[in-house]
Amino acid sequence: MSERTLYDKVWDNHAVQELPNGQTQLFVGLHMIHEVTSPQAFGMLEERGYDVAFPDRTYATTDHIVPTEDRSRPLEDEQAETMLSALEGNVDEHGVEFFGLDSGRQGIVHIVGPELGLTQPGMTVVCGDSHTSTHGALGALGMGIGTSQIRDVFATGCIAADKQDVRRIEVDGTLGEGVYAKDLILTIIRELGVEGGIGYVYEYAGSAVEDLDIEGRLALCNMSIEGGARAGYVNPDETTFDYLKGREYAPSGDDWDEAVGYWRSIRSDDDAVYDDVVEIDGDGIEPMVTWGTNPGQVVGIDEAVPEPDETNDPRAAREAQEHMNVSPGDTMRGVNVDVVFLGSCTNGRLSDLREAARVLEGSEVHDGVRALAVPGSQTVRAKAEDEGLDEVFADGGFEWREPGCSMCIAMNGDSIEDGELCVSSSNRNYVGRQGAEGGKTVLSSPATLAASAVRGEITDPREVL
Repeated sequence: MSERTLYDKVWDNHAVQELPNGQTQLFVGLHMIHEVTSPQAFGMLEERGYDVAFPDRTYATTDHIVPTEDRSRPLEDEQAETMLSALEGNVDEHGVEFFGLDSGRQGIVHIVGPELGLTQPGMTVVCGDSHTSTHGALGALGMGIGTSQIRDVFATGCIAADKQDVRRIEVDGTLGEGVYAKDLILTIIRELGVEGGIGYVYEYAGSAVEDLDIEGRLALCNMSIEGGARAGYVNPDETTFDYLKGREYAPSGDDWDEAVGYWRSIRSDDDAVYDDVVEIDGDGIEPMVTWGTNPGQVVGIDEAVPEPDETNDPRAAREAQEHMNVSPGDTMRGVNVDVVFLGSCTNGRLSDLREAARVLEGSEVHDGVRALAVPGSQTVRAKAEDEGLDEVFADGGFEWREPGCSMCIAMNGDSIEDGELCVSSSNRNYVGRQGAEGGKTVLSSPATLAASAVRGEITDPREVL
């Protein structure tokens, strides 16, 4: 046996050469771009008189700055209009396929890639966005890159990269009712820390991971970066193949059989050697909510907020508790809620909308709570509307919006206000992330979010389910 991990195999298959500085020149199989990080890279490309080397491996969409309410052009935000117009001009000039506002396929870049079958096992996937780790759910190597690297991929189809160690995270057991992939990844980040993954790629494994559908695995891998890891992945299996079959950009016919044969071959070997192995008990995980200002400051719904000195960074814990107005010994259950945000590249998929709607159906959002439901793509939105989920949200008091990053990053008109507490299905709860320095963000699963919207306070979804 070769004793190699999927990461080793994908890396070796895409390695072009070792560079003089010791890095590897790595070929890129799929380059996803959006309107915020690409304009400068296109500008640098044009300064040198270069074309995009592999336009057929490059796909664009718009997500960060697009409004989720009024999309009439020109956009009300002048800077947003400038960014979107620049992207439209650049993709047209360089022959890059663009999933624009009128395409029916626009959406958050990390939702669009997998749902269209662009993301496939064994690929190297890059994007100018840190949450490119999401694509590892399909057995790909997904890495976020900066603007200068976007320029390099445009010009050469390659990046310069350092190889990481591999940590296998084995989650055995079964996730209980009301417990989801979001709760699992928050548990992992709490256990290992927001910097615990530095220098590593995470391989997620074990029965609890294998039992997840692809959308659950996407949520899991999405937040690898929040744990400090360069990337995260799940080995491809029958669940992966069933998900990809028949999708627009997936192989078909004889090509499909050949592709599946290759995809099976890049799974980690049974005797693969890992640099570290961590075991997590999936049976013991409960609905998780953050109490602080980073994703590692998290507790179970009934668990007490810790004493600062019991954390790995007491000073940060004190500052977070002061900002969030919580005290050691408190539980987050029962904390008043002002806003709920359902969406993002973490939890803006169809299954997320379904779970939130399952909790909400027959109920209404509590008085004084502002609630947004933002599908992750136009494809997700159309499918949700076919199932009547939009009516469940509208009848329950949610605003049903157009696709985009929305309140996850607050670059698009969707934000919280000073003093408001928002329960969010997104991935980051940093101070100011949702648009107000004096606002507070609590990360949770879509089900916990929906239960909290109905009760007007942070609520265990199992009480409702």
